[in-house]
Amino acid sequence: MASTFEQKPIVAGVGMIPFAKPGASESYDVMAAAAVGLALQDAELDYDAIQQAFAGYVYGDSTCGQRALYRVGMTGIPVFNVNNNCSTGSSALFLARQAIETGAADCVLAVGFEQMTPGALGTVFKDRTSPFETFDDVCDELVGHAEIPLALKYFGGAGKSHMDKYGTTLADFAKIRAKASRHARNNPLALFRTEITPDDVLQSPAVWPGVMTRLMACPPTCGSAAAILVSNDFANRHGLRKDIRILAQAMTTDTASTFAAGDMMQLVGYDMAAAAAKAVYTAADLGPEDIDVIELHDCFAHNELITYEALGLCPEGGAAQFIADGDNSYGGRYVTNPSGGLLSKGHPLGATGLAQCYELTHQLRGTADARQVEGARTALQHNLGLGGACVVSLYQRG
Repeated sequence: MASTFEQKPIVAGVGMIPFAKPGASESYDVMAAAAVGLALQDAELDYDAIQQAFAGYVYGDSTCGQRALYRVGMTGIPVFNVNNNCSTGSSALFLARQAIETGAADCVLAVGFEQMTPGALGTVFKDRTSPFETFDDVCDELVGHAEIPLALKYFGGAGKSHMDKYGTTLADFAKIRAKASRHARNNPLALFRTEITPDDVLQSPAVWPGVMTRLMACPPTCGSAAAILVSNDFANRHGLRKDIRILAQAMTTDTASTFAAGDMMQLVGYDMAAAAAKAVYTAADLGPEDIDVIELHDCFAHNELITYEALGLCPEGGAAQFIADGDNSYGGRYVTNPSGGLLSKGHPLGATGLAQCYELTHQLRGTADARQVEGARTALQHNLGLGGACVVSLYQRG
């Protein structure tokens, strides 16, 4: 009988293209087809082997997934289009993993892509109720009507909440952004590869004086990434590699505390992240202390900081000391965002969750080159979308 580990879905192949600035990329369908082609090549499979596909994107018309995948092959398989805001890529991965675990399919593709425009995120459909209406109302109550882009106000407000409660400083956020640049320097697929210092971050233009500078926010980005998951039986039949598996995965959405807590940290998903992490640790019978490498959702330096605590990497209120001790980088307790994260690698919304999967798969294989975390065996992924959804995934090398 197969062991528990052998029953877990296998990450058989991953693919990712270099991320680019808006206007400097190929069309979304070309990017997605390229990432899928790389994943198939990595898995040593033909597209005919894929039984289902989940395609994630945020900005695009219906059935963009079909348009992208028809460039790879037209085999008549089910293609599901997924949109869960910034957690779209990992939501597609969640559905692919679920299809394998339930026996609905033996070989499933998850692909994420985004072709973005310059500037801050905005509303597309302005003639109907916004899904963020209640979020906006609570945000206005807590931080006021600051004339800054909405996402900056949300995550800046969460950072300010942490500052007010625990004495966190702007310099703490600057250290996170500088760390991201050091890591991205070794990632040929990252958008920004120039190393910057905490002083560079602090001296960049203030978007919210005393709370956030421009370099503390991730850039709008275009790109694509993909992963192929297979069952153990499928891998045996086709002679595929079986070393990297998803041990546990959880998706959470908002609870009453999101709005009722009166805290911007909860409004941007702290409780969702904490609940998903707890579910994953319980399912895998592991804890934060067992993790070697992490890719987490650093859309803003502020969100990376509060997520350290939500994932249990340090105590609540302990993030500043965690950063000061270097426990978020090489030589510390957890190497966090070795890819450079969203802050430096870039954040094409639909692709981000699968780009995190790509990075962690290579880390566990030992093929991450200059950014390799020595001896990495267990990896944690955190991908968050406001509105809201949070997906936490735990990977392990056999």
